Formats: sequence, structure tokens, C-alpha cells
Amino acid sequence: MSTRYPFTAVVGMDDLRLALLLNAVSPAVGGVLVRGEKGTAKSTAVRALADLLPAVAVVAGCRFSCDPAAPDPECPDGPHESGPGTARAARMVELPVGASEDRLVGALDIERALGEGVKSFEPGLLADAHRGILYVDEVNLLHDHLIDLLLDAAAMGSSYVEREGVSVRHAARFLLVGTMNPEEGELRPQLLDRFGLTVEVAASREPEQRVEVVRRRLAYDDDPAGFAARWAEDEGALRQRIVAARELLPSVTLGDAVLLQIAATCAAFEVDGMRADIVMARTATALAAWAGRTEVTSDDVRQAALLALPHRRRRNPFDAPGLDQDKLDETLEQFKDEQSTSERSKDEDDDPDPGPEGPGGGGGGGVPPQGDSPENPAESPESPESSDASEFSESTEPSAAPAPGGPGERAAVKAAEPFRTKMLSVPGLGEGAAGRRSRARTDHGRTTGSRRPQGALTKLHLAATVQAAAPHQRARGRSGRGLVVRRDDLRQATREGREGNLVLFVVDASGSMAARQRMSAVKGAVLSLLLDAYQRRDKVGLITFRGKDAELALPPTSSVDAAAARLETLPTGGRTPLAAGLLKAHDVLRVERLRDPSRRPLLVVVTDGRATGGPEPVALGARAARLHAGEGTASVVVDCESGMVRLGLAGELARELGGTAVTLDELRADSIAGLVKDATAPSRRAA
Repeated sequence: MSTRYPFTAVVGMDDLRLALLLNAVSPAVGGVLVRGEKGTAKSTAVRALADLLPAVAVVAGCRFSCDPAAPDPECPDGPHESGPGTARAARMVELPVGASEDRLVGALDIERALGEGVKSFEPGLLADAHRGILYVDEVNLLHDHLIDLLLDAAAMGSSYVEREGVSVRHAARFLLVGTMNPEEGELRPQLLDRFGLTVEVAASREPEQRVEVVRRRLAYDDDPAGFAARWAEDEGALRQRIVAARELLPSVTLGDAVLLQIAATCAAFEVDGMRADIVMARTATALAAWAGRTEVTSDDVRQAALLALPHRRRRNPFDAPGLDQDKLDETLEQFKDEQSTSERSKDEDDDPDPGPEGPGGGGGGGVPPQGDSPENPAESPESPESSDASEFSESTEPSAAPAPGGPGERAAVKAAEPFRTKMLSVPGLGEGAAGRRSRARTDHGRTTGSRRPQGALTKLHLAATVQAAAPHQRARGRSGRGLVVRRDDLRQATREGREGNLVLFVVDASGSMAARQRMSAVKGAVLSLLLDAYQRRDKVGLITFRGKDAELALPPTSSVDAAAARLETLPTGGRTPLAAGLLKAHDVLRVERLRDPSRRPLLVVVTDGRATGGPEPVALGARAARLHAGEGTASVVVDCESGMVRLGLAGELARELGGTAVTLDELRADSIAGLVKDATAPSRRAA
């Protein structure tokens, strides 16, 4: 086994190390989600934590790591007899992004279950991680149904595997750690909430600290064992501190005053549900135990809030996680003062004769302030929510203000308020990544038929299996009531669900779109479609065209908030090179078909249909559109033309693309213009 990089040798990243250690002290905190750019040693720190965890005692021969002092009565390898057991190091199990459901939760041998009535179960990664660490790198790229299974097991402390009436349950209590790069896409808010703590990490900008990082890494690469030996004493001391904090944890008290501060903080930041309150309470308790105290303080509550609340405050995928620390300090101070006033009032009621000094005299009936109050209180009572609420409001800046990009350009305007859009889908039946947009053959969904299994059987079609086995029962010598099933009889269920697509936006930013209110409405529509793409698990890309050329503003990515950021700063002006925009889209889609051939594209062109600049711009635009139609690309043209006189050019473009056109008003889900708009494409695409 290779020597891991020592945890105590990690430079900086104090919040990350603290969050990991608090979960090592109290796994009930609920795990850690580590967000940060690439190359920030996220994985190194997580893997190093495993060597600090105390050894665990397990029942000898148990594949599910049962505790010999309290074995699981429902363990598939049980029942276990009482005994001393054996000690082994705590495990760190890594879940690959491409893992299957059976690899995660385990697999049942359906053939033996049907033919012999025997529960033959092969444990998965959840069983391996029991009483250890389960690490998911790039957790934001994991399939949604795997994340659901993972977080359900983490919350319940057990895993259930069910196949056609045959079920197995085993304990699965582990420290869950996920790492992700936000540039590659965000987690859904309801999944973010399931992680107890979150930490943002970034590379240090201090040259001295960066030098130390490089120096230590080079020393480790040259001699891993020798480098680890130099840090062995520090590692041992930290390991002993974790053990001591675990032993102290049951003795830590959480007073009513502290609970009031926790509840007030969660209410002030308007977090949804009660999970945040519970996680903050557990984190504050672990912080006290880590510090060697038996009483939780206001400072513990503040630190717990900074770790437990930022990721729970997101209201939509374009909000960045964060916490207003001034507001946090004000809330804690306010409710600390209210509690002090309440205690003074109670003392006055209990003692009708407070003495000559009185409650305000030299004896002091109040509680002295704990912790420092902010030196510079907020100058404005305005909350971050009120400033964020105007993020998508229409700009009040004059539309004619020149942008710094050059003559003819106009400054970027704010997007209008986003709205719920109609569903735009790709026709036909795909086989792409699971999502929520277009029809596809998937592992989850409604059963539509059966087929012979290719590889391991995962979803049994019971009726088809019985039908295949029934004609052969006499030849197989069946004598009892049981059905004689062979491997060739098994049938895999085929299911239909929804897939995610590649939604490529081609946005007209020319001078004809530059009117302030018009461009604001266009940006609001694109922002609404981006939000819809986020909810439907799509990849998105953004192309803009204006002046003389088109630009790939954002290559296809799962990070729709990155597309929203590009859109926000988009200036307008110049001519309308429609053909350049469509040709750029053609090149991007050609490359993406090679990279991910199973993900079907949806081209969304946002324009008024005008084409100017260069020789025969209209004919060139039509020719470029026919390239997409010839390759069967599903497309939608969002017609941005407004006014009493309409030329209908966007409709002509949609016909050349072989797609459909919708106006901005028709795009709204609450519009009476229609119910659902499907992107149309040639019949060979729908086959």
C-alpha cells in the first residue's frame, strides 16, 4: 500500500481541515462537501484523514464490518456470536463517478433467488465504507439516482437492496466526503442540503505559502516514507486529540441560550427546513469537544454557522454560496443580549429584595459580553437578499451608453426577471445521460418491454422471465412447485425515462437587438431557459454573434451558472452575422458529437431573424441553417421581433433549420399560446 501524504503536512486550508476533523470527532454532523478550483489538494486532504481515524473492532469474517460489542441483528452474514473480534484500520472507500447502482449498494443473484430460493448477496461500496470514510470525487458529476441512494444511506445509517421481492438490509454508517469543482456544474439545492458542512477552498495567493506547498510536495514525491516519518509525531498527537474529543463529546452540554442563537441564526438567513438547525447544534457541540470544553459558546455557534449555512442559502443555481458575516455577528449579539436581559429579569423576579446595590449596581446582575463585537457595524441595514433580489431587474442605465469594446457597441444591460418556460424537447427516443428533458431508454423509468441481458442482470422483467422458462419445465424434470429457471430464461426489463441534452444557445447581440428593454427581455428569456436546463440536467453552451463574427462565449459545460455570468456581461451592437453564428454552432456540435455521441443536441437560436453584413447575408444564413437541418439537429428559434410591423424573418429561419419558432410570449409556461413546444426535425432523426 502506498504511503499517503500526512494530514498535518497540508499547508493552509484551515477551514477544510477543521471541517474534516469535526466529522471525525462526530460523524453525526453529516459529512463535508468541499468546493474549489482544480489543483487545490482537496483529494489529498481527504485521503490523508483516513490515517487519523482510530482503528475499529470488527467481527472476524464479517463482510459488513459488524461491531463485536453490538453486532447488527439483521446482518446478511449473521447472526454473530459475541466475542472480542479483530481490530483493523478504518477504511476510506472511493466511489468512482462512473460506478453502477449495483457497485454502490451491492448485487443480488436473481437466478439463485428464483431457482433455489437463496439470498446470494455481493456487498457494494456502502458495505465496504461502513464505520469508515466514503469519498466521492467530483460528486457533482455523479448520476442523480446514485446521489439519492448515497445520501439516503448516509441519513438512515443503513442500505436496502431490493430486486423483485427479494430484499437485503445491512448497516451503512460512514463519514461522507464529496469534492467538486463548481466550474463543472452545481449540485441540486436539495442535495446540497444533505451535506452537513461545506467548505470553499482556493489556492493561496501568498508567494511564501505557495513556496512551502511546492517544497513539501517535492520532498514527499522524492521519499514518501521518509517524509511521512518526519510528520509521524504530529500525526500521532492529532490522532490522540481526535480520540480524546470523541470521549468528551457525550459530556458536552448545549444550553438554552446557545440553542436560541442557533435557531435565530437559521431564521435570520431564511434557510429551508430544520436540518440546518440540527447540523449547527451538532457542529457546535463537536467544536466544544475539539477544544476540550464541556460547554458550547457563542464562538462555537458562529464557527458552526460559517460551515453549515453557506450552501443552504442558495435560492437558484445562479446564486453563489456565502454568508454575510456582519449580519451573522449582529444576530448572535442581538440574541445574546436578549438572553442576558431575560436572565436579569428572571433574577429580579426571583429576588424581590436585590439589596442596596440593586441589579444595576456594583454587584452586577447582567452577563458580561462574550466575544468581540464588530468594530465596523454594517452601514446599511439592507440585507444581501434585498441586493440579490435586484440581480435580474431591468437596468436603468441609458441604452445608448457606449461600451468599452469599441465604436458601435452598447453597454451590457441587466436581464429581466426570469420566468418558467415551456419544455423544449428533442423528438424521438435517445440513449443519453439520465436527465429530465427528452424521451430516452434509461435504467430508471417505466417498463416498456424486455430483452436478453447483456452482461450482469440488473432489472429483472419477471413476467417475461417466467414466460421464457415455462415451456421447458417438463424437459427440465420439474417435479415440485418451484420454477426451474436457467440463465437463458432471464430477461432484462427495458425502461423509458428522460435524458439530458446538450442545449446550445446561439444569441444575436447585434445592433438590431440593442434597444434597452428589448435586450433586457431577451436576456431574461435566455436566463429562464438556462434555469430550465439546470433543472433538467442538461449541458449548455453559449455562442454570440455581432459585428463581423461569432464567438464561443462558453464551451459546452454542465455549469449553467457560468453561462449566466457570460450572459450578464454581454454587450450589443454592430451588424448581424447570422451565418457566422450558425456555422460556429455547427462546428461546436460536430466536436461534441465525437466527444459524447449519445447526448443529443438541441439548438436554440435567439434572434429577430435579420442578417446583415457581407455579400448576400440572407442567403448565407439560409445555407448555414440547412447544414443543421441536413444533420437532423433539433432546433428552436426564439423570435425576438417586436413592434406593430413584423417581417417574419425568424419564422423563415426556423423553416430552413427544420425546426420551430416561438415568440418570447409563447415561451412562457403560463402563456395561452400553447401547452408544449417540441423541437421538430427531419423524420430520420425521430426514427
